[in-house]
Amino acid sequence: MTQPDLPSIQRPTAYETWLADEGLGVIAGLHIEDLRTVELGDWARRGCRAVVARLEGAEDVNDAHIIELAPASSTEPERHLYEELVYVVSGRGTTELWNGQGDRSTFEWHAGSLFSVPLNVFSRHHNTSGKEPVRFYSVTSAPLVMRLFHNREFIYGCDFDFTDRFGPQSSFAGDGTAYQRRVWETNFIPDVAAMELKAWDARGAGGTNIMLELADSSMCGHISQFPVGTYKKAHRHTAGAHVIVVDGVGFSLLWAEGDPMQQVRWKAGSVVVPPERWFHQHFNTGTTPARYLALRWGSKKYPVFRNYQIDKPTTQGGDQIEYEDEDPAVRAMFEAELAGNGGQSRMADV
Repeated sequence: MTQPDLPSIQRPTAYETWLADEGLGVIAGLHIEDLRTVELGDWARRGCRAVVARLEGAEDVNDAHIIELAPASSTEPERHLYEELVYVVSGRGTTELWNGQGDRSTFEWHAGSLFSVPLNVFSRHHNTSGKEPVRFYSVTSAPLVMRLFHNREFIYGCDFDFTDRFGPQSSFAGDGTAYQRRVWETNFIPDVAAMELKAWDARGAGGTNIMLELADSSMCGHISQFPVGTYKKAHRHTAGAHVIVVDGVGFSLLWAEGDPMQQVRWKAGSVVVPPERWFHQHFNTGTTPARYLALRWGSKKYPVFRNYQIDKPTTQGGDQIEYEDEDPAVRAMFEAELAGNGGQSRMADV
């Protein structure tokens, strides 16, 4: 029974309140056309310009902060209890990291670099160019952490040092450890576009891949590439996979099972985030191999959400649609796009 004299519980989440208090603009939808041209506003507390990508497919299990540093400027130092994976969209500079134990590290980066800010470590980013701005796409677990703790003083003011994630042993030189099944564990990748990848036949189209474990985080990533005139098999998984196009031109199809397909066109600098359990499929319609970086949940070492069987056929209980099981309209659409660009399909060879 409704009791009108009692107060109602307020609906904004702790994360939504944080967004409003920070004065940050928000990008919504399924994708970002070009990270290099997104309009930004002032982020006074961090001393930079920024906007938050709260895309439909992130579903508040993570978000992304698009940050720009003016020439010869720096962010304000900050530590926080949410994870952060940083892809450098443009520019060059350095990052300082330190903790309360006195451990410190400084490393250089440039456009195409990828690194993780270890949990609750102080960080400060510097644009070392006197002429060109720097722009980051920084995927964070802030929405989830803020909803869990709903106390900003704790999230930004906790003095606990996670020495298992950052300490004297930490390296940001680009070295790492290789594991079976194409896994590379590191804190820093100097150039995502130049990273050596390994064959992953189960995903189709002669594609290659490397799985990334970053700074002992629960969030992780992967880099994938597929040849000219080909497309990947459709699959589905949990929410929050930020697919950043590094090289190439093409389109993606995204759909919930039983619903119409939605088409998203992409190029270098585009971002696509497929929603929870939506099938999605990537198509290369350009003249060069297509490479993308996905920043997401799904760490092999520290899984948080259910790991779906993304390379097992749906006919066997998995989450991948094999070429022979897909709607014939998919191949026809791809071939029509290629013909319009003067290209030729190589799908008969894969």
